[in-house]
Amino acid sequence: MSFQSIDLQWFAAEDEGRTEEPSELKLRRAREEGRVAKSQELTGAIVFLLAFVTLIFLARSILAGCADILSFFFNRINDVDIMDAAYFKIFVYYFLRMVFPITMVGIVSAVLGNIIQNKGMIFSLKAITPKFSKIIPKFGEYFKNTMFSVRGVFNIAKSIGKVAVIVAVAYFLVKRDIPELMTIIQNGKALDGVFHVAKMAAVLIMIAAVIFLIISIPDYFVQRREFMESMKMTKYEVKQEYKEMEGDPEVKSRLKQKQKEILQHNMPKAVREADVVITNPTHFAVSMKYDREVNEAPQITAKGEDAVALQMRRIASEAGVPIVENRPLARSLYAETEVGDIIPDKYLSVLANIYAEIMRYDSKKM
Repeated sequence: MSFQSIDLQWFAAEDEGRTEEPSELKLRRAREEGRVAKSQELTGAIVFLLAFVTLIFLARSILAGCADILSFFFNRINDVDIMDAAYFKIFVYYFLRMVFPITMVGIVSAVLGNIIQNKGMIFSLKAITPKFSKIIPKFGEYFKNTMFSVRGVFNIAKSIGKVAVIVAVAYFLVKRDIPELMTIIQNGKALDGVFHVAKMAAVLIMIAAVIFLIISIPDYFVQRREFMESMKMTKYEVKQEYKEMEGDPEVKSRLKQKQKEILQHNMPKAVREADVVITNPTHFAVSMKYDREVNEAPQITAKGEDAVALQMRRIASEAGVPIVENRPLARSLYAETEVGDIIPDKYLSVLANIYAEIMRYDSKKM
């Protein structure tokens, strides 16, 4: 069964009525709090694989380091000052030199794994803020989520599946290499046998790391779908959030800016669909459209200066959009309004006359 066929109801929010998709505002707030869709298994698989690859590349160096430190201390086993602090510093130096590269690779790969899943860095202290409610054990809820829920069964099945795959791979690898290993032992080459077993273990661990990584990829998508289900909202929450956004000046400003960018980006289309283009005649151009079902007055759909104004005139002429020369109006609208704005009330009477002239002209053509 692939992860695409998993029923989303398995991971549906417990609260009834959460039928609406999560809003961008709710997802952004969750991200600011450190709550994002994330698979711990994917991060763990990346750390496991990269750290083990690093270990393989540094194996000879680590083995040489172990031999050096053993030789150093065994040669001084009868030294009366063996417990001196200087010897401890030497041990720490050798130890850090061996483990530091692998440790750094593990840390970097863990950070990269989270960055890849989170699509960037997230820094939030809310997730680690102490809460008394987290200290109180909730055994009933724990067993419900881990053993007596479809989510728990899914996680258990996933773990059993990984173990089964690893056992099967180990069985076939050992079965394949047993004859060669027995030959080495019979020939009395103990050291060669140790290296052969180490090689078998390395191959097994590498295959296990790759399998864990492959399994963790669909797990990430399952976790993401589960997260999105848990973030779903009730209709009441959607209404309350909309009211909150309406009164938030920052949100209103952001929406207005977004609308302006969209309209300005689609300037040629906006001019072709406009009711009229007011010009200066060449330095400024402002196009507008009046949709009675959406707005109470005409809306600025595009505006431009100099070369952009000339381009707007050309597009309007090719599309058959009326071009009206009104220098004061064009200059004022360009200076006082932005793309997406509704025409200010003080200009409505002038525009009413312009729209009336356009309607009379159209009726004459018909």
